[in-house]
Amino acid sequence: MVKKLQLKFSTLFGLSLLMLSVWAIANELHEYNYRDILNSLAAIPKSRLSWAVWLTALGYLVMIGYDILGFSYINRSLSWNKIALTSFISSAFSNTIGFALLTGSAIRYRFYSSWGVSAVAIAQVIAFANFTFWLGMFAVAGCLFLINPLKVPTQLHLPFATVRPIGVIFLLLVVAYLLGSIFIKQPLIIRGQEFRFPSLKISLAQIGISSFDWILAAAVLYVVLPINISLSYLDFLGIYLLAMFAGVVSNVPGGLGVFETIILLILSSKVSAAAVLGSMLVYRVIYYYLPLLLAAGLLGLDEIRFKRRI
Repeated sequence: MVKKLQLKFSTLFGLSLLMLSVWAIANELHEYNYRDILNSLAAIPKSRLSWAVWLTALGYLVMIGYDILGFSYINRSLSWNKIALTSFISSAFSNTIGFALLTGSAIRYRFYSSWGVSAVAIAQVIAFANFTFWLGMFAVAGCLFLINPLKVPTQLHLPFATVRPIGVIFLLLVVAYLLGSIFIKQPLIIRGQEFRFPSLKISLAQIGISSFDWILAAAVLYVVLPINISLSYLDFLGIYLLAMFAGVVSNVPGGLGVFETIILLILSSKVSAAAVLGSMLVYRVIYYYLPLLLAAGLLGLDEIRFKRRI
């Protein structure tokens, strides 16, 4: 009886995610037709498209480090191939569909629990991965916003003219986290949940892995931008992080709309809006939709194997 319920739940879960992935792609691309995609692809040199694909692959490989570090943090061992499979599928779904605490967490629970990892341990890995994601954003954006502050578009209606105050806040949060890793050895109770700072070594690894992840993600879009744009990668990285931060906070799937709006507001004086939109469409196809389709296929294959085991 328990096995039958487990099978039904697993099948329903897998089908739901597969349907959700199809809906997410269709919903986000409904304003474009296939000619838009083909024209955008044709305008970008094949060498740059190849770079974008390889940078995307490297980025998703780096994301596996989130879960590997998470298991190190909770002192649990699990084979790297299982962690890699779970991390990739989770990242592909949560990056594209949004609501990472729902989609990514559900996928991690689905896989890790089937391999004997307790619900408490899974919750700790999920929390750790989400902390890691933000630490990299705060570290990279904090440094860039402080050293090379962008002007904030007036359309955002923020209470400051540049992003430097945001950079200061981000770096203070990173420093506070590192100081906590050094000096706070006793667990903290936050909303009834126990939180323990990782060692300084793990904290620094978190910042390093997540920072590299953000740097690679920005590079994917940078290499498919119009070749005649006069913009250094570091300048673009700051723009990307500001736009992505706004998109992630909005919780819109993939930051759709919010992300594009900020990029266009800042780059409109350097290149035509149509060219930038074309590049961002290609970026979404390569960085979001291709990994999602691959992850959906892997999830489907795992569901078939799961049924055979039952």
